[in-house]
Amino acid sequence: MHCNGPKDYYVFSLAVDPPENLVISDLGHLGHLQITWSPPATLMNMTECSKLYQLEYFNAYKNSWTAVRMVMTDYSAQFDLMKDVRVRVYTLLSGPCTNGTMIKSTSYAELVQKPASKGVVETAVKDFVCVYHNRKYLECNWERNPNLPANSKQNLYFWHKRLEQAEECPEYLISSGTRRGCNFTAKSPPEFTDINFCVNGSSPEGPLETTFISLQIQNQVKPETTAKVHLQTGTDVQLKLQWEGPVGSIPGHCLEWEVEHNQEGPVGKIASQVISTNQMSLTLSTNHDNQRNCFRVRSKLNKYCADKGFWSEWSHPTCNPSNDKEAATEPGWDMVPIYVYIAVAIIAILVLSLCVGAVRTSRRVKKPNDSLLRNSVLTATEA
Repeated sequence: MHCNGPKDYYVFSLAVDPPENLVISDLGHLGHLQITWSPPATLMNMTECSKLYQLEYFNAYKNSWTAVRMVMTDYSAQFDLMKDVRVRVYTLLSGPCTNGTMIKSTSYAELVQKPASKGVVETAVKDFVCVYHNRKYLECNWERNPNLPANSKQNLYFWHKRLEQAEECPEYLISSGTRRGCNFTAKSPPEFTDINFCVNGSSPEGPLETTFISLQIQNQVKPETTAKVHLQTGTDVQLKLQWEGPVGSIPGHCLEWEVEHNQEGPVGKIASQVISTNQMSLTLSTNHDNQRNCFRVRSKLNKYCADKGFWSEWSHPTCNPSNDKEAATEPGWDMVPIYVYIAVAIIAILVLSLCVGAVRTSRRVKKPNDSLLRNSVLTATEA
């Protein structure tokens, strides 16, 4: 530090060195890495000023740099291990030794780690997708790479902060003899925390390419299909549509809806539109009595409850006018109540029993007549 200028004017110039011994440690948490460093040796004995550190790391998921200031000399962050891991750290000094001004080191400690060996080329899984079904259970699926060597075996591992070490898939989903996914029905990972996934494998030609994925499952929710949709004809040629939300733990205010409206004219021409709404009811006007209107509904978590999500399946169409009356006048055999079949069976058994009894009685009547006939013949012969 030096001073220059008039007696009552000072300019402080203090060189601040960057941190030392920057290390990135992989503890087997599938991308959640530990970053540590040491204070610069030139500041070890400086007690008049406080030391801060500015950590900057490249977030490959957001494709931007993230900066964090802290007093500690360690930090953990999430990285995409399929890309370069880039970290740099500055030293910041403030207090009496800097005349109350915060000074940042002009240089920084930097470390760049390249991805590990990739394995057999073009063998990574494709289209890895996790779906949190109605917030009940998690299921992850992937597509088998067409370049995968024969007799290959793929494995899925996962980790989150409640686990000490990564664990393997509890129940693999098998298709055509190969692993195509993982079912977490028994116990889904926790919400609102990063879940790290790793899909790797082995083959006769060597290790397969590894795929790393990090996500939070509350952003992967797919609601159940809407089961109950009610359609009524109101006054002034209005159609009133109401439906019920999926049963489960999804709050009603978290859902947004799409209603598909198909309007069929007298000549069979269909006009279709999709209506977005946050309500669970809809009122529409129809101008023609000879038109048939059909509706179906689906739902998704809105942006206030999740960053993204999946649309549910469409509900079964509900139409006006419906075909219920036609079905009632000409019921199929599959719609006849079971007790009708039972009654018919009982009547058939009774009729069959009466017929058998009548046949047996007839035989008993015929036998005495035959005996009398034989006796008459014998008497006539003797005479």
